[in-house]
Amino acid sequence: MKRRNFIKLATTTSAIGLMPFELKAMLKTIDLDIDCGDISNRKLVLVNLVGGNDGLNTLIPINVYDTYANLRPTIRIPNSGTNGFIRLDGSLPDNQQLGLHPALTGFKSLYDQGELRILQSVGYPSQNKSHFASKDIYSTGNDGNSWNNGKDSGWIGRFMENFYPEEVEEAYPLGVQIGNGKTELGFHGAEEHGLSINITGQDPAGFFTEISGLGGQSPTNIPNSHFGEELKYIIDVNNISNKYSKSISDAFNAGNNAVIYEDTNLSNQLKTVARLISGGLPSKVYMVSIGGFDTHDNQIQESRDVKGKHYELLNEVSSAVETFMKDLNEQSLGEDVVGLTYSEFGRKAKENGNLGTDHGEIAPMFIFGKPVLGGVSGTNVDLSEATDDNNYQLKTIQYDYRQTISTLLQDFLGASDTIIDNTFFNHTTNKSFTGDKIPKIIKSEFSVAKGCIRDFLEQPGINKRKDWFIYPNPFVDQISLNALKDRSGLNYKLFTNGGSLVTQGQKETTNNSAVLDLPRLATGLYFLQVESAGNTENHKIFKL
Repeated sequence: MKRRNFIKLATTTSAIGLMPFELKAMLKTIDLDIDCGDISNRKLVLVNLVGGNDGLNTLIPINVYDTYANLRPTIRIPNSGTNGFIRLDGSLPDNQQLGLHPALTGFKSLYDQGELRILQSVGYPSQNKSHFASKDIYSTGNDGNSWNNGKDSGWIGRFMENFYPEEVEEAYPLGVQIGNGKTELGFHGAEEHGLSINITGQDPAGFFTEISGLGGQSPTNIPNSHFGEELKYIIDVNNISNKYSKSISDAFNAGNNAVIYEDTNLSNQLKTVARLISGGLPSKVYMVSIGGFDTHDNQIQESRDVKGKHYELLNEVSSAVETFMKDLNEQSLGEDVVGLTYSEFGRKAKENGNLGTDHGEIAPMFIFGKPVLGGVSGTNVDLSEATDDNNYQLKTIQYDYRQTISTLLQDFLGASDTIIDNTFFNHTTNKSFTGDKIPKIIKSEFSVAKGCIRDFLEQPGINKRKDWFIYPNPFVDQISLNALKDRSGLNYKLFTNGGSLVTQGQKETTNNSAVLDLPRLATGLYFLQVESAGNTENHKIFKL
């Protein structure tokens, strides 16, 4: 990617408010007395296939190929010939025998190297087939039955502000987004500030140099009004964004690419990610995206011809990911990176008569990287359930997308059960995803040992799985407590960082929620102890 193109790589940036300096100092003094190796440089790369990828033409179920072909007489992938599917692995059992779309040669190569795992039938309860709603569900960590994890905060933001609290004041963003001009909701923390920077369309040497009405200069007098508060927020965003821009520019200049990338949009995005990682940018989560997967028509260019829109998209994804991994491995960076592809939903089992497919439910995920244990999780889709009575939908979910990501957050990044529950919680079943991790995703030599998954707030007698979700965090004068189970009330105690009791009391809940007013506190770190239904748990909270 040319330097001038990188400089022109979103129309928005945002940053979390600064945390207390004493917090960082305190956390760096914590000694867990466990030799767990250094996993601090590990990163997650999310590849968003926007529009709803057709999983059934991506992964062809060989054991029911005739049924598949009858459902898709004109758009099916042939089982032989030069355009036939790529047989994935002849050693797999019959109900896992898969054919890869012929465009996925790069994925086949990664699979053969043991660096690609396929997850079949990924989705969430009560699938919403609206692009906008399903995208928001995936971003916020919810499902089609509730918004109890929050409609306005994203799972990535909640994870980062809980797992990396000592880094939020640094001069680099915890998350980086490329490839889409709209800021991804997933990066928004529970306190409504962003933890990421979107560098699509921005100049990394000077973000937000022209803010409407400011002329590039910050006003000296901020009015004491709602307008003044909004204006101050914009100014703060501008200042922190410029601080972020230097770290991004420095990393880009210091980094390099060890291989030649294809000249495609997604390749350029991943090329930039690789260069930033190579240059030492400490960001934890990267997101790239490729659109066009809403293939209602012209999924193929003509009947019985696999070439067309879907072929081009899958070829771009497969080639870009393979080259990205070659680049990282060539620079000895591959051990620190795991990526996964995801789409907001899949497509119907039956073609629609326009050389395309309509909105469906489940779709596969591809998890890739040197730490990934290659193979297939789950069995082939059950095409017998796709009938006229259910509008030819494939409905059986084998893996919840939150279950998949929770497994990576704990086994690869080392997040505790508490962190996972504050990131995702299954409100439909009222269960934690920590007890339902997917086995065999991360190679044993890269999997974080159970004894290394620690939360310094976990003490004997304190409930390790949190029953309460606390937000906003950081807070100004007020915090809300949302019970993950039915709770009629709670007892609470607030302690300073040094352990002194500040205040205590009782609260009844309304719709399993309560609000605590905590005015006139000094800026800094506090511990909130919550007791309900015989369980006691601690939360670290930050007063701005």
